[in-house]
Amino acid sequence: MLLRLNDHLRRLALTLVLALLALLIVPAVHAAEAEVTSARIEASDEGYRLAASFSFELSHALTDAIAKEIPISFTTEVELTRPRWYWFDEKTIRAVQTVRIGYNPWTRQYTATINQGLQQNFATLEDALALVLRPRRWVVADKGTLTAGAVYNVAVKLKLDLSYLPKTFLITSLNNSDWRFSSDWKRFTFKAEDK
Repeated sequence: MLLRLNDHLRRLALTLVLALLALLIVPAVHAAEAEVTSARIEASDEGYRLAASFSFELSHALTDAIAKEIPISFTTEVELTRPRWYWFDEKTIRAVQTVRIGYNPWTRQYTATINQGLQQNFATLEDALALVLRPRRWVVADKGTLTAGAVYNVAVKLKLDLSYLPKTFLITSLNNSDWRFSSDWKRFTFKAEDK
């Protein structure tokens, strides 16, 4: 009897481990639907700005969700690290910008909100998505933050951010591959200069 119970528990544990592995592997298969087509860092009077462009197409499910007044959030992540020969790379800067796009049926306009602050209205979804596809030159590091003359490794990524979805909708979206949307990291080097 005890032997049968242990055997049953082992099978249950194995099933749970396999189910968790399947959940971890499935998103990775669908994770390359967006692409960072270009990215560079530019020095300016305010600091260091990201100039980037992305390429992706919204699935019918995402377009339909926006039309049904469910705002969708896109997050761009930027990481700057300085390589060191004697130790691990120095993690210098991590900047995040989230663009949330929603639809207002009363005004028949799309609204794009950047980092829960600046808000703009657009006549079409394509115009609103332009803020995601070609973000305005956004300051990712203030002036004086980077060491002039130092070379930095830069990584840029775009993803659909499910953490902003209403909790009741989040469970449905996690099981739908249309809602797993991410680019690979685009990596390049940048030499900091004083402007």
